[in-house]
Amino acid sequence: MSRILITGVDGFTGRYLATALAGQGHEVVGISHSAIATPIEGLASSHICDLTDAQGLKDVLLAVRPDKVAHLAAIAFVSHGVVEDIYRTNVVGSRNLLEAISAVGSADVVLLASSANIYGNRVSGAIDETVAPDPINDYAVSKLTMEFVARLYEERLPIIIARPFNYTGVGQAINFVIPKIIDHVRRGATTIELGNLDVARDFSDVRDVVLAYAALLNDPAAIGQVFNICSGNAQTLRDVIAMIQEISGHDFNVTVNPAFVRENEVKMLWGDRSKIENLTGQRPIHDLRDTLAWMLGR
Repeated sequence: MSRILITGVDGFTGRYLATALAGQGHEVVGISHSAIATPIEGLASSHICDLTDAQGLKDVLLAVRPDKVAHLAAIAFVSHGVVEDIYRTNVVGSRNLLEAISAVGSADVVLLASSANIYGNRVSGAIDETVAPDPINDYAVSKLTMEFVARLYEERLPIIIARPFNYTGVGQAINFVIPKIIDHVRRGATTIELGNLDVARDFSDVRDVVLAYAALLNDPAAIGQVFNICSGNAQTLRDVIAMIQEISGHDFNVTVNPAFVRENEVKMLWGDRSKIENLTGQRPIHDLRDTLAWMLGR
């Protein structure tokens, strides 16, 4: 099996991907921004390195010489307060990593986690990979820029770009909306302040997302292509709230705080998953109700 390097291995997604790949028999090595506080199941070894440290990344790549790389490390919160950090990490950091991989020359697959946010404010129909990008926030611009940077390396590196739509699960930070609501339910709160309740999102389960990443890493035919990672269904935040109330049996009042309504909010993101399904046969195992019940401990 392969030696696979995961950047951001101690992040929400990285932990699940490490466990999934190790379960398939791969040797998993990680890069993290700081010391890993809690053990990660399946992780063989790890290195501390910041994406902005170009030489440090080259040193890690020389030490590990991975067969495959999954690049997950990023500032992933759309409303992150320091714009410079978003671009420094997501663009410059990604370029540093690609340069390091290119210099070492050992990887036969490089998976880059982009984002469906690059599609922008599309309001009708399923979004497939041919839809022209139309980013409307700095996070989305940074991810699209990363994709353009990747083009500079497409003749030197076997790159796959994944565009995940929204996803969630146990362990996601509570500054994301579903974990925030779940946290309120667990604490027995009777009120919660949220932003726009009418935005619609295509929510996946993190366990399905990492299986999709694994399928792409294991399929040479995916190299040079872009893939949506999604469920193919859209749910409004109102729908999600009602589902959580039903599953938990806990009722609560929701008020809209204008401070939580983002400028340039993407109103609807709904993905077409036929491309990855046709290539790999990978299909989601969990629907949103399964995911919410898991997060609620039901």
